[in-house]
Amino acid sequence: MRIPDSLVEKLLLENHLITDEQSKILRDQEKSDKKPLQDLVIKNNIVSEKDLTKLYAQEIDVPFIELNGKDIKPEVLKLLPERIANQYNAIVFDVDENNTKFLAMADPDDIQALNFLQKQLGNNLRVYITTDSLLQAALGQYRGNISSELTKVIASQDEDDEADDVDESDLAEDSPVAQTVNLLIEYGIKAGASDIHIEPREEFVVIRYRIDGILKEANKLPRKLLNSLISRIKILANLKIDEHRAPQDGRFKVEVNGSMYALRVSTLPILDGEKVVMRILNESSKASDFNELGFWGDALIELNHAIVQPHGMILVTGPTGSGKSTTLFSVLSHLNSPDVNISTIEDPVEYHIVGANQTQVNPIAGMTFANGLRALLRQDPNIIMLGEIRDHETADLAVQAALTGHLVFSTLHTNNAATCLPRLIDMGVEPFLIASTVRVVIAQRLVRRLCYNCKKSFVPDDAYISRLDKLFNIENTGGFKKVNELEQDAKKDGIGMSTVNKQKPLDDLSSTPTKIIRLFKANEDGCEMCNHTGFKGRIGIYEVLSNSESVQKMIVTNESSEVIENKAIAENMLPMQTDGFIKALRGETTIEEILRVTTTA
Repeated sequence: MRIPDSLVEKLLLENHLITDEQSKILRDQEKSDKKPLQDLVIKNNIVSEKDLTKLYAQEIDVPFIELNGKDIKPEVLKLLPERIANQYNAIVFDVDENNTKFLAMADPDDIQALNFLQKQLGNNLRVYITTDSLLQAALGQYRGNISSELTKVIASQDEDDEADDVDESDLAEDSPVAQTVNLLIEYGIKAGASDIHIEPREEFVVIRYRIDGILKEANKLPRKLLNSLISRIKILANLKIDEHRAPQDGRFKVEVNGSMYALRVSTLPILDGEKVVMRILNESSKASDFNELGFWGDALIELNHAIVQPHGMILVTGPTGSGKSTTLFSVLSHLNSPDVNISTIEDPVEYHIVGANQTQVNPIAGMTFANGLRALLRQDPNIIMLGEIRDHETADLAVQAALTGHLVFSTLHTNNAATCLPRLIDMGVEPFLIASTVRVVIAQRLVRRLCYNCKKSFVPDDAYISRLDKLFNIENTGGFKKVNELEQDAKKDGIGMSTVNKQKPLDDLSSTPTKIIRLFKANEDGCEMCNHTGFKGRIGIYEVLSNSESVQKMIVTNESSEVIENKAIAENMLPMQTDGFIKALRGETTIEEILRVTTTA
């Protein structure tokens, strides 16, 4: 459903949800962010998707239905074929005794779709409007539960076949094994999983999905399926099906619901057989802007300033799975234009950037990060991205490239931003070279984002607040000061969060919050939109260390990472934990999520 911007503005003003001044601010934000007004008001928590849809329903005189896919009977669902339901974003959810069919649509104003559906279902039709999220959740009922679907497919095989040997018929495109692999992949994509784990055990095969950074067991398959299942995946990824003693890597592509996905396959021999992990990469996805990733305030200003420099080095650090590649993909997409030459060396190439020259590391062929960088420097690049700095040779070449007029992006594995600088010294790079080339260091983690449809607020008691003060060192790290600045910005934008108690009026810019009066937590039961988990998607928490003159002097004099970090904080760097704390106050995540990804002891 896409509501025209003028109508969104009219609905909000008429229902006194925004003022004329706030409307002007939203219009300006719409121009700068180049996003529909509908998306902005939902993102800024001015109105929920459900409430905005209700207002729209009243305007166009179409009844609203809060659709629950689990309440739809299978025989009713089948009145509209799955292909047509997905094509027209519509679903039949009920039929009464007069054979009147109740149809839910995301956009009842789509006359062409409505005419086609009337021909398909007959004129005895009653049309309702629902939200995009609820409709997509309901459309998932066509596939049903993965366990039941897999049970049907597995049951169609010869029950007397207990052997582990792989037959040619097992590998055919329409074989039950091929259908099983397709189901596992399709379920993973629809569930928003980043990885699919197929793990052999002594008596069965475990299927697990990593969703929003957490591994969840989804199914157990008969052990006899293991070899044929692995062989089918190997064929798709163009791997050797007769090699079981050595790890292999490959990739293949699938199309689901009109979007293209690349699956990166890794096999590994373990005690009970071969384990397979498939990383899911959406090739149809567009780069997120920095606000969507979770950058804001001074961190966003420092990042924007660093990436427009003509030369220098920008480093992103964090453990595996912390979103470093996604951040770099967004930065490079932001800088991508016909008048610059962007060249990358990656292991592996995860995101395809149209217009960039991306190279895959291949150590067997002699294509290492260091050798690839040497070759790149003869390719007249403006911007270079190294997947990772792992050794002295690569680090030295990257610094030299930054010194000779190139903008270099790369990643390291360190716990925080300040540790990154001494780490380069440990690799053998001269301190004065680091001081003169590094522009900013970004440290990051990913936390699960609360489902905005069902999240709950609660009032913390004094003991809880006291614990927070000890954990986050709020006063010393400037946490309350930053929250106060955030509240002032929110007020100007018309989206105040009311997360802190102020003793003075909000108009008084000198007012400082003195007590937390509200925090947020996940709904234990969840809802349809978040698949009953309480969380939907992830957001980054960051610390962005700018290489100021004082920090440069500390690098040259070999100061410790603790000293550098304290100086950066004194110069307005927001520590990663404090950034997460503020996002928890805003209702974007929970305190427990921040502690899960940042607590080391």
